[in-house]
Amino acid sequence: MREVTLSQHYQISIPQEIRDLLNLQVGQKFSVVLKNDSITLVPQSSIQSFRGVLKGANTHNVRDRSERV
Repeated sequence: MREVTLSQHYQISIPQEIRDLLNLQVGQKFSVVLKNDSITLVPQSSIQSFRGVLKGANTHNVRDRSERV
């Protein structure tokens, strides 16, 4: 576990090894989640990062609008 210090401007720095491991980029946005006395930073993914995720997906047997109830 790494230790960081809150600056006088209420900022923290993410250690280099963690930035490299998670491939964090300058300007990347995070969601801040508060649970009890714990703060979790969750990196937000850009819509571009999902490009190609469904490439090659099987679209056969997809229900048509006419088959809806």
